[in-house]
Amino acid sequence: MTTERKATLSIDGQAPVEFPIMTPTLGNECIDIRTLGSRTGLFTYDSGFLSTASCKSRITLIDGDKGELLYRGYPIEQLAENCNFLEVAYLLKNGELPNAKQKTDFENIIKKHTMVHDQMTRFYNGFRRDAHPMAVMTGVVGALSAFYHDAADFSDAEHRSISFNRIVAKLPTIVAMAYKYNTGAPFMYPRNDLSYTENFMHMMFGTPCEEYQPNPVLVRALDVIFTLHADHEQNASTSTVRLAGSSGANPFACIAAGIACLWGPAHGGANEACLEMLEEIGDVSRVPEYIARAKDKNDPFKLMGFGHRVYKNFDPRAKLMRKVCDDVLKELGLENDRLFKLARELEKIALEDEYFVEKKLYPNVDFYSGIVQKAIGIPTSMFTCIFALARTVGWMTQWEEMITDPEYKIGRPRQLYIGAAKRDVVPLDKR
Repeated sequence: MTTERKATLSIDGQAPVEFPIMTPTLGNECIDIRTLGSRTGLFTYDSGFLSTASCKSRITLIDGDKGELLYRGYPIEQLAENCNFLEVAYLLKNGELPNAKQKTDFENIIKKHTMVHDQMTRFYNGFRRDAHPMAVMTGVVGALSAFYHDAADFSDAEHRSISFNRIVAKLPTIVAMAYKYNTGAPFMYPRNDLSYTENFMHMMFGTPCEEYQPNPVLVRALDVIFTLHADHEQNASTSTVRLAGSSGANPFACIAAGIACLWGPAHGGANEACLEMLEEIGDVSRVPEYIARAKDKNDPFKLMGFGHRVYKNFDPRAKLMRKVCDDVLKELGLENDRLFKLARELEKIALEDEYFVEKKLYPNVDFYSGIVQKAIGIPTSMFTCIFALARTVGWMTQWEEMITDPEYKIGRPRQLYIGAAKRDVVPLDKR
């Protein structure tokens, strides 16, 4: 991984210092500056860590310029088209796709862990009925660490595997319960005769009054959403999970920290913000007005769901979600719905307008996934919960990779202190 090439740092008044250059399988080369502080007395300053690799990872790769997303080397397009979400979860955890027996065994293991401890249902009663579901999720997921002590030796591979299976299995139950509590409807127990995504929809939309029959087109759409959001390299919430886990914290507490980070509107709240924007625009006739505002540098208005911080080309996940979006709207007969017609008009302009094309402000995955979830019947307040459900697979995989890395250390970023210089306290009677 480390090449014979060196990077030379020249500092006024000091001899040049050489640092090895590390070469990845794919992506940017990295200068190994781990000895920088001890050899020079200097640190690097990188606000937001935009040019800093915080870890070595074998899990996910994003090539923003090419518009590529790879899970364990597999393009996201191929995984979404050929695998279900639990196959992708198996891949992320184990490094390879399962064969038929491994797939069946893994699905059966997950089904055995879908129930939550009955006492956990009482946690929900401690929240107001109108509490944001992400606030509920942060509390309830963190509380899992108080219920499962039998697999607390995280140096043991079997214990880590049990923790992975438990949280991946229970997140759909916890998310659905947050939704039911918010609406005042009774909790629905999981059904082991259903697939992972079918079961989630049953717990979300089913009632004790009659048997719920999941629509296969909608199940497929939601399963693809799960797959597309399962991992996304070292983003803010994943880095949060890794940093919390670096102290040896319980993985369930680390996932709760990741959920809290994901809740931020600059991270996981984008698809919720996209739907709110569509509601604000209100009608197709007002699209030109808002397009003009988006182009106006002096107007703070931004078109949500267009462009991406990482992808400098078309978001590869957006291409898949666009097809899924078409399928869902057709299945539900919503092609002429006011909001969805409005979204289609915005999409058309963004793909054709010279301003958007030049700046590569293409519709991203959040634009389409928000439309799909609303069409399915998921309220906007639950969008980020769906995101968290899917991303838990990636978070747990990243956590385990960090825990088992022989080079892993507790996270300790440095700082550039710009506060007051050292000074003495003046007694009160002399101030």
